[in-house]
Parts: sequence; structure tokens; C-alpha cells
Amino acid sequence: MSELKRTLLYQAHVDAGATMVDFGGWDMPVQYPTGIIAEHLFTRQYCSLFDVSHMGRLFVSGPQRLEFLQHVLTSDASALEVGKAQYSMIPAEDGSAVDDAYLYRIEEEKFMLVINAGNIDKDKAHLLPIAEGFDVKVEDMSGCTGSIAVQGPTSKAMLAGLEGGEAINGMKRNDILHFCLEGHEIMISRTGYTGEPLSFETFARNDDIVWLWNRLLELGAKPAGLGARDTLRMEASMPLYGHEMGVDAEGKLMPIFAVFLAKFAVSFNEAKGDFIGKAALAKQHEAFTKILEGDYSLIADLPRRIQPVALLDRGVLRGGMPVYKDGKQVGWVTSGTMIPYHVLEGEGADIKFTGETGKRAIGAAYMDSDIVAGDKIEIDVRGRKLAAMVTKTHLKNNKPPYAIPVICK
Repeated sequence: MSELKRTLLYQAHVDAGATMVDFGGWDMPVQYPTGIIAEHLFTRQYCSLFDVSHMGRLFVSGPQRLEFLQHVLTSDASALEVGKAQYSMIPAEDGSAVDDAYLYRIEEEKFMLVINAGNIDKDKAHLLPIAEGFDVKVEDMSGCTGSIAVQGPTSKAMLAGLEGGEAINGMKRNDILHFCLEGHEIMISRTGYTGEPLSFETFARNDDIVWLWNRLLELGAKPAGLGARDTLRMEASMPLYGHEMGVDAEGKLMPIFAVFLAKFAVSFNEAKGDFIGKAALAKQHEAFTKILEGDYSLIADLPRRIQPVALLDRGVLRGGMPVYKDGKQVGWVTSGTMIPYHVLEGEGADIKFTGETGKRAIGAAYMDSDIVAGDKIEIDVRGRKLAAMVTKTHLKNNKPPYAIPVICK
């Protein structure tokens, strides 16, 4: 058995008493002594730090860098200006996802593609042979740099309060900045995986990333592990490869447009040309568009989709649980657990935290495409069919600084 890889922040996690686990071949913190629930709630009220250095980072450069990216990704890389990022997917010819990814144009002649930690080897095995047909250089920089996700309502004020940090005040979603924070070179993006309206991800080398972690802890941020990262992304209905993408419970490949975010990740701009999976994705897209309008005439091209679900009866959702409607099995839960939330009063900037908290059993399910938000369903939880509902969302995050839980009753 090969030895687990460690991020630059490994010792910081151990010193903080983190419970370490094998995650995609990396020795990563799943939680700290306060526990997942406390970490989740702290992120929603203040600011948490997540070590995401285990994520893959591929640098793409060379004369045909743009042509290569247009061919192997679903997004329109030509639309990216320097200092911008976009969500994308790595498609297979059949219209399924090899992985999902974030593409950053960090320089005029260099892109950074961030991929899932557990898929680094698989993605490289897919991408590198294709790269041989282009005048392009693809470098795996995963082990040479570190990355910290800085997430939560107080994250912006915390970063802006550092010397040189005022530059982030004008940042919009998917913006990227290179700047110097108190003498340390940092790249920061206005991105995140928690659903927080105020969210940032930072990238730096060795000593700079360790310094930033410790400096933000001094200012009141707290560390959070993979457990809270998972509950936060579930509450935000963010997909996770291997759950909402990849292979379904029947062993079949899931189409990219089964994920709602495909609406933003897939482009059919003429500038992309004949990219991988284009024909299959065009059929999915047409079916997806009609389904959203209530027209199921093309449902055979997109038979199931991922949607948020909430349990109405007492119980806990887990991936793989069968979903029923009117006595017929219509799909499976892909992700689910008991997720905490703050009880809030007021709206927008006037939101008040009452000090009360609750828990709710929510998640996502891969279900027949003619099932819509508001439909009542049943989920087989350990042999008992419990009442549940398909929801539009579990979280509203369109009015900073707080993400607001949507409670299904």
C-alpha cells in the first residue's frame, strides 16, 4: 500500500487535533475536536478555513492552449479574460463526465485547471494523450502549491483587513487577483464550494500558504475539515463527483445534463468547434430545455436528473437509498445526511442569529426527469418508506452576507 500524500498544512492539522483520513490518496482532516456540526455552523455565521491543497492543479500553456481546452472541456475557454474563472466539466464522448473542474485564466498565456483530488490520475490519463495532438504543455502542479478555501460571512472583511487586502473589495464572482498580503505572494479567486455568498479560494507556494493559514486563524477564522465541507456543499446542492456525477446505482454512466449546473458549464458557442461529447450533449441539452418547460417528449435523452430532496418524516438520508413515487421506484438518493442550520430572524443585512439551531435530513436524488419540485416522494430508509419532498433549493445565497437555510415543512 502506497504512503499517503500530505499537504503543506498537514502538521497544522495534526497540531490542531484533527482526525485524519485517507481521501483520494491524501492524508486529510475530516474534522477537528469541535466536530462537523460546529464547523458547519461556524462557517455559516463567521469564517472557516478549508485545506483544499489536495485538489489537482494542472497548468496549461503553449501556442495551442486555447484550442486544446476548447476541445477537452464543456465551457467556452475563449470567453475567459485574464483574471477570470469558470466552472466546467471534462466530457467523455458519450456525454458523461470524466470529472468536473474549474478553469482559471491566471495569465495571458497560462490557464490553471483545478480537478478533483481522487480523479487526478484518471483525468491525466484522459487529457495527456489528447494533449499530444496539440502544441500545448500540461503540467501537474498539484504537489508544488497549496490552496486554502476561505468561506463565510466574515471572510471578506478578514482578508481585506490584511495589509494589501483592500484589493478584494471590488472582486465579483469568478474574479482572480494576484497580490501581496503583508509581504506574501497570494493568488485569490472569488470562488467556493460551500454555497456561501462571500467565499474565496487562495493559492500560494509553500511558506506563503502556511503563513496565510496561521494568520487567518489569528484573526478569528477556524479550521474545518472534509466532513463540514461535505455537509455545506450538500446544503448548497453542489454536485460531488462519484455521487452526482459518474456512475449511478445501476452501474450506468450519468449524463452531464443530469446536473443542473450543466446549464452554466456547457457552451455550444461556435468558437468551441467540434469538442468531445458535443453531439451527445446537444441531445441532452435539448431534452433538458424541454423538461424545464414541462415538455417530456424527449425524456428518453435525459431520463433522470439530480434534484434536492428533504425528508419529512424522522430519519437520515444516505446515498444509495431507493426513491419511490406512487409506489414505483423512480431513482436513488445520491447524497444525504442530517445537516445543521441556524435559526434566523430578519432579512438581508438585518439578519439576526437567535442562538438556536436545528437539524434537517436533506440531500440530493437522481430521479426520473418528470418529477418536479414540490412533488411528494418516499425514500426507503432502512426498510421503511418515509415521506419526503422534492425541493427547489435547500439554501438561498443571493443576498450577502449570509446564506439562508430553506426549511421544508
